[in-house]
Amino acid sequence: MIDKNVLLDLVKKARENTPKRNFKQSFELFITLDSHRIKPNDVNINEVVTLPNKPKVPATVMVIASGDLGLRAKKAGSDNVLATDELDRLSTNKKDSKKLAKEYDFFIAETSAMPKIGKSLGPFLGPKGKMPVPITQTSPIEQMIERLKGSIRVRARAHNGISCKIGQEDLSDEEIVANAMAVLEAIERKLPNGLKAAKSIGIKLTMGPLQKVNLVEQ
Repeated sequence: MIDKNVLLDLVKKARENTPKRNFKQSFELFITLDSHRIKPNDVNINEVVTLPNKPKVPATVMVIASGDLGLRAKKAGSDNVLATDELDRLSTNKKDSKKLAKEYDFFIAETSAMPKIGKSLGPFLGPKGKMPVPITQTSPIEQMIERLKGSIRVRARAHNGISCKIGQEDLSDEEIVANAMAVLEAIERKLPNGLKAAKSIGIKLTMGPLQKVNLVEQ
């Protein structure tokens, strides 16, 4: 695992070399994989990483459920609750299905609705790696929604590069580093050779240049 002080230095340089804008910029983490150590076809990552320091703008969560489970989801702060009988309409409305798949970061659905979801939203959620987390009437949906709102999805498939947002610039340097470490630990568990397959790691702000460290030379 890369040293925290190395990441801290990258974060500081990213701030120093990025001009201020009239909007909050996001910190982005980049991992470049070494093609000599890992082949693109060996890369298959679709991880939900809960960040230790939650983004100021939380992720959006949609719940597909009816009855008591749907009511609990609304009270728990889900961004939208879709009744299961709406899935029949969506199965014949590709435009609305595609819009929903794009609009929300995470999906949760009661288990009994999963077959219908596969037919209606599945063609749009599947390619994005967003298929719903199945739940039952006794699932702790409140805790699940809270956790997902403070999470990000890290996704890479058959590619030599991985990138994701790890927080906005109003987080402290140390908080950004902690978020970066959480992502790197998750990725390390999914790669065949862990981070030994990484060629470089970089951090940048939205409108700034990439600050990176070459791991091959270390």
